[in-house]
Amino acid sequence: VVTLSEDAAPGTRVAEVTVSCSTAQGSPNVTLLCIEPRAPTAPTPTGTPLGTVPSWQVTLRAGAELDARRVNQYTLLLRAACPREEEVTGWLFVWVLAGQVLRCDAPFASAGGDVVRVPADVAPRAPLHAVLPQPLGGLTVSARSSRPLSPGTPLTLTPRGLVLAPTSGFSPSRDTQTFRLDIEVTDQHGHNCSGAVTVEVLPSRRPRVTILEPQRDVTVPEGSGPLEVVTQVHASGDNVRYAILSPAAPPPAVTGEIRSTSRLEVARVRLLVRAYNALQPADQATATINVTVQGRDRQAPSCVPALYVYAPPGGTGTLQHLPSGWSWPRSSSGGHPALQDIVSRQVNTTLDYDSQAMAALGFQLTATVVVTAGGQPPRSTRVPVLVTVTPVNEFSPECPRGLTFTVLETAPFGSIVGYVNGTDRDHPPDSLEYSLEGGSGPTQPFSIDTHSGEIRVVGPLSSLWHTSYRLTVRLTDTRNDLDPAIRHSRLCTVAVRLQAVPEPRCTPEVQELRITAGRGGRQPITQLACRSDPDTAALSYTIAGGNEDGRFRLDGSTLSYIPDGLAEPRTFVLLVEVRGGPRAPRSTVVALVVHVTPRSTTVPPSTTARRMEPLVVMRMEAVWHPPAWFVAVLTVAGVLLLASLGCLARSLTCSHLTALRAPSPPIKGSVN
Repeated sequence: VVTLSEDAAPGTRVAEVTVSCSTAQGSPNVTLLCIEPRAPTAPTPTGTPLGTVPSWQVTLRAGAELDARRVNQYTLLLRAACPREEEVTGWLFVWVLAGQVLRCDAPFASAGGDVVRVPADVAPRAPLHAVLPQPLGGLTVSARSSRPLSPGTPLTLTPRGLVLAPTSGFSPSRDTQTFRLDIEVTDQHGHNCSGAVTVEVLPSRRPRVTILEPQRDVTVPEGSGPLEVVTQVHASGDNVRYAILSPAAPPPAVTGEIRSTSRLEVARVRLLVRAYNALQPADQATATINVTVQGRDRQAPSCVPALYVYAPPGGTGTLQHLPSGWSWPRSSSGGHPALQDIVSRQVNTTLDYDSQAMAALGFQLTATVVVTAGGQPPRSTRVPVLVTVTPVNEFSPECPRGLTFTVLETAPFGSIVGYVNGTDRDHPPDSLEYSLEGGSGPTQPFSIDTHSGEIRVVGPLSSLWHTSYRLTVRLTDTRNDLDPAIRHSRLCTVAVRLQAVPEPRCTPEVQELRITAGRGGRQPITQLACRSDPDTAALSYTIAGGNEDGRFRLDGSTLSYIPDGLAEPRTFVLLVEVRGGPRAPRSTVVALVVHVTPRSTTVPPSTTARRMEPLVVMRMEAVWHPPAWFVAVLTVAGVLLLASLGCLARSLTCSHLTALRAPSPPIKGSVN
């Protein structure tokens, strides 16, 4: 057993074999019987024996290239022979070790590089491409120092080789945007290879976020308490969220309601509100709200802050005590305020973001602290505590049971095979994306819809190639956590069975008919004998060719002739297409050769009219049509037979002429 690096150059010595004969005068001969698998090695003698014992070498032949990832072991069988001695065989095992050269595969290493096409509304920081199909230890991926990220590119390249979408998503555009990354892969020994990735951003087909009323004037009375609705912003689009840009304030609810954060005083405030797509922040619109607070008598005192906002993650248990650092107002007499409903400072319930009850509350809870100031009359104020529960991705998607579908092998392109209805207990429920591992191709002629899980046929099917397919579908949850990068996935196995569809069979496939044209209506000729599997499948018959004059008609499987005064005999060649029902949509063609003879009417010399009854004569003749291969074989055999007879006749003629031309032997005698 010997080892060899895959970086070895041609001509490198692999091993040295020493062979000796039992007699000193004997000279051994070493040959290579076989190599498994077929290898780029060849044995050659060294030419210089070691002492008195000759040695042989096994070396790499010219042009040899080793790849430890494809073949890491070669087995050689050597045979040694000495004169007048038995032959001896031996095995040589060569282990190929991974070399120090780092190679990048195509198309990443090609001139054009990998090309990735994504829609413009892809989620922010979504993985667009993986330079390494699977994480490999010791490899580092970075942008090439000579050519960094293309100018103006918003893409992000991680050290693990993931190309991510921009943090704020792609800018919406009606044209295709193209970004190119030149990437270098380096191993722990300093070896490297390079390639490129081109990302084509296609225009989005989803509706843009639009604010229905981009400017509005609102008037509210002075003294309105915290959390009272001032106005509401309405926007259309997908996954719409709202944010107040100025002045700084807590974000409005998902519904677009703008609430007061403290007791309102006389003022004029200009609010700048943004509506945006949560999955595509670049898709946004802004509105200007002018709020005028009209004055009225002052009432209860205020607390600082007058509104406390707390956003714990979902799934937490009992909340900690609410803030105790409020600045409480003092009464006119200088005493401290009396706090009522102080028990409300603790919320003793589990915050489950994924429950229906929490969804019904809009994922917001409100607690109230009542503060009463001393004095006459006593004045009080309420400090609302707004608890907004944030989502946490806790659960992984689950596969449905019984993912087995059956599809006809004649299913056309785009036919629906079935649905993969995965489930996820996180809110929003069943917010999943579906993808097919390995993609679509000749060995996997199916595709799956990213959002609905609908499996469709996108390639040719044939039960002769495959009787079933085993698909691996990846379920990935989305929009279940504040961090879009926190996602869970699960692989599901889907079995797709092909149902064979046989063609209809007709006996015979070719018929020749002879009829005499009659008079009157339709004249039945023959009835086609066809069947299909299953036998209960309904068959449809159609004249596909030869009936340009409309002289023939099909009623089911019965062919009829329509007389129309044919003057001379005529031959028609009809092609009848027989097609199966919905469960067996295949078809076959039957050929009918119909010889039609017109009926002649003889007029007698007398003036008495004789009424002739039409006589319809139908005769069916069985015609044997040999297959093409039989005709070809018979023709070749006839040609060979004629050639043999010609050669035999020529040979006999030549021998006969030779015998006639030969001189007769001389006659010897003596004269006395």
